[in-house]
Amino acid sequence: MACNDDWQVAGCRKGAARRGKQASNPKLDSHQVSDCKPDKQKIINAMNELRGENFWMEWKEHLLSSASGSSERKGDVSLQHCVCYGLGHFASCVSARYQLAMLLLLLETLQIPVGSCSVYDPVFSESEHAALKELGFTVLTENEEGKRAVYQPTLFYLMHCGKALYNNLLWRNWTPQMLPKIIIIGNSFHGIQQRMLQREFERDYSFLSNVVSVCDETSLPCSSRFLDVFNDTALIQFPLENLNKLPECMWTEPSEPLYQHCPDLEIIQKEKGS
Repeated sequence: MACNDDWQVAGCRKGAARRGKQASNPKLDSHQVSDCKPDKQKIINAMNELRGENFWMEWKEHLLSSASGSSERKGDVSLQHCVCYGLGHFASCVSARYQLAMLLLLLETLQIPVGSCSVYDPVFSESEHAALKELGFTVLTENEEGKRAVYQPTLFYLMHCGKALYNNLLWRNWTPQMLPKIIIIGNSFHGIQQRMLQREFERDYSFLSNVVSVCDETSLPCSSRFLDVFNDTALIQFPLENLNKLPECMWTEPSEPLYQHCPDLEIIQKEKGS
């Protein structure tokens, strides 16, 4: 994708392109955009644009309310950690740039230090790595495939990520003690369910299918201009009182997802042996 400013926000649909990333060579992708250097001022400008949007104020209210309620339930002071997967080529893709700008606004609102936010996408170029570090982010070097254990209250920012990534995150934290520590801003779980055959949803993404009926999901609005950037986005939590409605046998020794029936997995998996 060329680096230029002749764009419309709807010009890059990262969610739709995630499927293509799975089949592509991440190293080749990085090389292709290596001459596109991220412009810090454009990111700042995008933050200022989002601040002027009415839907941002609604996001802010929902997030502060959820973070406050979560803290009260668990006795925690506040969210202090954030993880972002699947941001994409923000140097060349305008949608990804706005998603990065929104992430910075969320961290600012929650008073989470940028250094306490870990980011990863296997398609990041070297210049994007450098730009993220300059902004203060912690850039991960390992493809975790979403399998990150959570021990402290953590915000996961997962815009238009593949279903397997959400499923992996749930699997890795599949206990009534760990799931309530997670807040997700990402694809609506109910939307994912509606777009799939129920039998395939239950077979291939069992952790998503098991939790969809008990998660607390709030739809996050966006203006028509940003539909392709923030469409189908929800704030998702896992209240303990809801999780306790699930049968105890559901928590027993969950098997790691293998996705044997999913040739088109929507995420880039780490190389075998790495």
